[in-house]
Formats: sequence, C-alpha cells, structure tokens
Amino acid sequence: MLVTNAEPTDPSRFPSPDLAIGSFSRRGPWVVDPDAMPWRKGIDELRRQNRREIPRLLAPRRIPPFARLVRIVTSIGWALSLWYFLDRRRGRSTSRWGLSRRLRVVFEKLGSTFVKLGQIISSGEGLFPEELVTEFRLLRDRVAPESFAEIREVVERDLGAPLDEVFASFDETPIAAASIAQVHAARLHTGEEVVVKVQRPRVQRLVGEDIEALAWLAPRFVGRIPVAALANPPALVDLFTETIVEELDFRLEAQNMLDVANVLATTEQRAIIVPRPHPTLVTRRVLVMERLSGFRFDDVEAIQDAGVDTYAIVRAGMIAFMEGALLQGVFHGDLHGGNLFVRPDGATVLLDFGITGRLDNRKRLAFLRLLVMGTAGDIRGQVQGLVDLGAFPEDTDIEAVIRDLDLDRPAKDPTKMSADELTSELKELTKKLLSYGATVPKELMLFVKNMVFLDGATATLAPELDILEEIQQIYMYFAQTHGERILRELGMDPTQMMELDLDAVKNSLGLDTEIERLTYKDLRARREMIQKRLQGKELS
Repeated sequence: MLVTNAEPTDPSRFPSPDLAIGSFSRRGPWVVDPDAMPWRKGIDELRRQNRREIPRLLAPRRIPPFARLVRIVTSIGWALSLWYFLDRRRGRSTSRWGLSRRLRVVFEKLGSTFVKLGQIISSGEGLFPEELVTEFRLLRDRVAPESFAEIREVVERDLGAPLDEVFASFDETPIAAASIAQVHAARLHTGEEVVVKVQRPRVQRLVGEDIEALAWLAPRFVGRIPVAALANPPALVDLFTETIVEELDFRLEAQNMLDVANVLATTEQRAIIVPRPHPTLVTRRVLVMERLSGFRFDDVEAIQDAGVDTYAIVRAGMIAFMEGALLQGVFHGDLHGGNLFVRPDGATVLLDFGITGRLDNRKRLAFLRLLVMGTAGDIRGQVQGLVDLGAFPEDTDIEAVIRDLDLDRPAKDPTKMSADELTSELKELTKKLLSYGATVPKELMLFVKNMVFLDGATATLAPELDILEEIQQIYMYFAQTHGERILRELGMDPTQMMELDLDAVKNSLGLDTEIERLTYKDLRARREMIQKRLQGKELS
C-alpha cells in the first residue's frame, strides 16, 4: 500500500539543478538554494548554542527537580512493585515480558520525553533485552495526537500568519503523531503538496525537567540493569539529551536534511533521497517539506510487485550508511521502518532527521579503523579502534584485554554450547568487560542501532541473501572506490590494500571456517537455537 500519493509533478524532462548539491527527487516543488533560505542564518552558531546547553542540563545536582522526580520514581516504582509481586515468579519469559509491558505503559503515561526515550531503546536490539525492545516498539505509533486547536496555535504563532493565509488546505487529522511532534498533510496556495511537522506545545519545558531528573537517576542504575549491564545508562541519557535538544529546533533538523542529502550526492548514492525542506517555512517548531509517495518499507509484496529489486535496496542502504559514517562523518541516526519508504522507481526515501549522527575526525577514523581491522582479522587494531571511540579508557592495556577476553583464539560456536555454557560465558564476558571500564559510547550506540536495523531489513527484504558473499561484495566496493583514501587516512601504504580475511569474519560471527554460505534464514535459525538454549536461564 502507498504511504502517500501526492508527489508534485513537473512536465519538464530536465532534472532539478539542486541535484548537484543533494540527493533529492528528480523534480521538486521548489529548488533548494541554501544561500536563499533565511532560516539558515546563523545555523552553525545555533547548533553550537544547543550543544552548550547540554552540559547544563546534564550537570550533577544535589537536589533534582523534586516534583518531577517524585512522579517518575513513583510511577516506575509502582510498575516494578507490580512486576515483583505478580510476574516475577511466573518463569523467566513471562517475568521479563511482564516487566517490559509495565515499563512501556509507564513511559506512555510519563509523556513526550519518556516516549522518545522508549523509542530510542526500541531500536537498541542487542543492547537491551529482546522483550523490552519489542514492547517499546509500540511507542512508535501509539502516541495520542494534540488537539487541532493547539496545533493551529503553534503554526500560526511560529509562521506569523493565520493558517488559511499560508495554506490552501490543511488536514486536521495528522498523518502521524510522535513523541515530540505530529505531521499533517497540507497544500500551499501556490499549489505544492507539502507535509507540515508541528512541535507539540509545552514539550520544551517538560523535556528540560525530565532530562535533569534522568541525569540524576542514571548513575544510580550503573551495573544494576540485568543483561544490559553494558548499555551504560549515563551514556544513554547523554545520547538522548544530545538528540532531543536538537530535535526541539526544527531549523537544525532541516539543516540535517540538507547535510545528509549532500553526503548522498557526494558519494553518488542516488538510490536514496531526502525530501526538500521549504525555502522559507521553517521555524523552531514548524517544518514544511516536500511531500513524496511510496510503499511502506515492510510491504515487501507490493514493492516486488512494482518490479523493485529488494536486494538492491538493502545493498544501497548498507553502503550509503557506511559511506556517510566512515567517510563523511554524517549519517541518519534513527533508521527504522517508520522513517523510510520505497518509491515505485526503487528509490528509498529517508524521513525524520531529528537524530543525525555527527562524528568528529578522531571518532570517524576510529570507526574506520575498527571496521577495516575487523575485515583484516587484526585484533589489536580493532581493540585500539574501540579505545579511540571511548569504549575502553585511554590507558587500557590492549594486550591484557586481548589475553583476558581470549580474543586471539577462535570464537566458540554458540550453537554448539549448552545453556549452562552459554550463560557462564556471557556472565564471565560481562564481568571482564566491566572490570576494564568498558562502556558503549553514544556514537557506537547509534551506529550499532542502525546496523541492527539494516540486519533486520535484510531479513525482511532479502532473506536468501548470502551474508558472506555480500560482505565480500561490499568490501570490494569500498576497496575499489575509496581504498586509497581509507589507507592514507589510517596512516597505511595507500598502494597496498589489505586483503579481506573471510575466516576472521566467520570467526567474529561464531561460525566454523568450513561454512561456505550463510543466508539470513540460516542466521535467524542460529539465533532461535541460541535463544531456546537459554530459555529458563537468568543472565543477570
């Protein structure tokens, strides 16, 4: 089914001139000219001001916002109490589902900030328990909308004119309602079909109070969260604060749209496009953008019926994401099925740029080193990359980490281990990592979160894809397209491209080196086998 059906058309056969600076639709309702967009004035200073606000919000306080903290602690405490007395003794699976459901309900009641936090957690498969991730996914589309009267007031106040003076039509029922904003379809008096993103009233004040409360609470949860001990609650709050502070100013989101579109154009990834923000109708709380159409990302049957190669969608998404992060230091930071759709021509449309990953050069090179050394089987290089990222303290003894974690030995195949062996291995690994002060840096959390989504997208769109062959294809693409630059940036001989060590890749996946082919169906079967082995075992 089509998500929308109102992309503007143009009889001209020639592409829009703004395609030189961004990956947009071939013909848009207007031409993007960054220098002629008044809302961009002082945008870099605005971003710096927002970043300077973050330490103030996160600063330790002897006395947190008392009233809000009491409500948060009381609500979560009540949910934990109900779980403890009603669900905890009903078996591990029932217990964890019960706790996750109760926390999701509490987050809904606590409002925008906690809904947004829940949405971030919902994309953290692998970092958080499966039951928690699954429950919190419901927060993506179960947010009640604001009344149209309040939405009208925000739009008119920010645009400085009555609604009917700006729009020929404006749908009162939103297309979508999220934690921070909701989205309405509209049409301008000049005929362009647009989408209008409107910030919820009062959200800025509530977010400030909630961040202060969360910053006070987070350190008290370190080491006390079952299974997700390495999820690093303070880093999660840091990440959440950085993203939500930027999300509260739609001028920054509109600039993120231009930046990501430029990265895609620079790397020639035209199979992924970004809606054009309006030249003038962008304010702190209102963002008007081009309206595009396409199929829901998970509507595989409709996409394939349209003749679109779903395997090509996966490959383009993976390469574009990695190029943006590793080569440009800018990438969409919140990939999930609700933030993209597929057009009948095969192009993927990216939406919602409130969370955009930005890496300084040191961290970008750390990511680059981590992945390059991973494909070459260089364990020391990988650990050094993690140190540079901040996953380990700077004075970490790399040789000791390799020795203590047995990183220089072949990984054990988890499908050949008993439940007791798996439980013991996970507990021991967690204990050792924590003893070294290991954490999950917020940049790595965003990166891994997106990789997990792309993993799931592959399982949906290309289940028969051979993962090992795909890794080789992507490696060859980067070697041929960016090989000299990558090696030069890592201080290596640019004429000596490192060979892909496929056995090392297999080892990192816990595979026997004799395995020649691994599809996502195979991978899912392996994961299900491991989960069954762990059934009834408590990993906290």
